[in-house]
Amino acid sequence: MNLKFIFTFAWYYGVKVIVRGPSYIIASLVTPLTLLFVVYVLTQGALVQYAVVGGMITLIASIGLQSAGDATFMRLQLRIQEMYVASEVTPIDYMLSMTLSFLAFSIPGIVVYSFLGSYYHLYNIFTALYMLFLIFILILSTSAISFIISSLVNHVRNIWGITSILSIVMTVIPPTFYPYTYLLGKFGQNGLIYALSLSPATPAAVSAQIFFGLEPWNYNEFITMVIIMLIETIVYFAIAKYLTRWREH
Repeated sequence: MNLKFIFTFAWYYGVKVIVRGPSYIIASLVTPLTLLFVVYVLTQGALVQYAVVGGMITLIASIGLQSAGDATFMRLQLRIQEMYVASEVTPIDYMLSMTLSFLAFSIPGIVVYSFLGSYYHLYNIFTALYMLFLIFILILSTSAISFIISSLVNHVRNIWGITSILSIVMTVIPPTFYPYTYLLGKFGQNGLIYALSLSPATPAAVSAQIFFGLEPWNYNEFITMVIIMLIETIVYFAIAKYLTRWREH
């Protein structure tokens, strides 16, 4: 593992972007904050805690998924990936550098949602640590998905529509801004939840709602969702490593 490359890339393409392009940070916050406002108004504040917890999950997942656009642009337009192929940089190095850079890029949003979570008394030492765990898992799994997608796209113009649709489907439709119990009994007791669990945001949101005390404690449901998250992360990362196109020819 080339740690020097990973951290250098993350610094240049993650931390430096916060200074060079603050408008991108605002853009990444627009959807989750807008949905938070809508949920607050429509429910008269009844589900605002769900929206705050889910907003953090949506923020991280959407940034990870939308990174497919950057990965595709660098592969097809800038041809940077070809340079890495000819060097000692491995696909894992490249994926981890992209993952870390977008994690750094999401820091302002994490600060905003951490403030909101503290304001609504959602965080203590245990819930804060669990949210950090979710952030780590989500950025890994969604970045792996974005890397898979970027390797399959043959023209840059196609990726922007794909990532926009995918971001909505995988972060807003899952129970990120509403109680997961609304979905119980659909297609079997937990059938719809399991179907939506193809998106890492679903098990993250369900487990968070249970762990944060927003829903009654359900040990079996909580453990199941955590296991699904971990398995998904491993599977998506393995697919990104072994089955995606690294060399163009």
